[in-house]
Amino acid sequence: MEDAENAGKKFSRLVQILDALRGEEGCPWDKEQNERSIANYFLEEAYEAVDAIDKGDAGSLAEELGDVLMEVVFLARIFTEKKQFSISDVVDGINRKMVQRHPHVFADKNYETSEKVIDEWCRQKKEEKERESVLDGMASCLPSLLEAFQIGLRVSHFGFDWEQPLDALQKVKEEISELEKALKAYKKDKISTEIGDVFFALSNVSRHLGVNPEISLRQANRKFSKRFRFIEEKLERDGRDLRQTSLKEMDEIWEEAKDKIK
Repeated sequence: MEDAENAGKKFSRLVQILDALRGEEGCPWDKEQNERSIANYFLEEAYEAVDAIDKGDAGSLAEELGDVLMEVVFLARIFTEKKQFSISDVVDGINRKMVQRHPHVFADKNYETSEKVIDEWCRQKKEEKERESVLDGMASCLPSLLEAFQIGLRVSHFGFDWEQPLDALQKVKEEISELEKALKAYKKDKISTEIGDVFFALSNVSRHLGVNPEISLRQANRKFSKRFRFIEEKLERDGRDLRQTSLKEMDEIWEEAKDKIK
């Protein structure tokens, strides 16, 4: 494993590279960027890193984490130019935070379980940020399903939760029942509300089972896409078109795709 000193030297080199790219003799494109444009790339690289984790591709993950790290340094460089903070401030801040929030490692506190560690983390975070609610401070740009997961996670630390996954699943069934009633009455506003409630309830089932629903849904999306592409490819080999194929015929090919694509 690489030692911290060697890693630190390589990180310093990355900081120097970004300084050069943004300098007077730097790259025209890099010099044109601002925090808003880089924020878009930052999100893209973060999602690509998650995708590599999901695929179990360590090589790609190492590359994508490098891209994420580069965007962090890029953003810090932009705000250094604004004289608001530097990359040194960023690293110093997270170092102090990690030490402070782990007194059981860096001080004389003793937390025997991960639950106690999380409780102390939440308590300190609420105090540090001077938040009125445990739900304050959530990023407004989070995907809605991930936001639902995070809401459930936060309130669960204070006992506002179901005891078992099956209890949370029962809530999903209740919400589906409410959705069925809204569909039968065909009340559009009510239907929209109940669909949201179903998703929120499902996010809590996911949390109880230790499954991130955002990642789980991404996996389902990819699996569906692969299977549907299988239908398209088979029809193309047979000289046929989707528009000229019945649902029954597509369902038959879909069942074949399910056997081959898990």
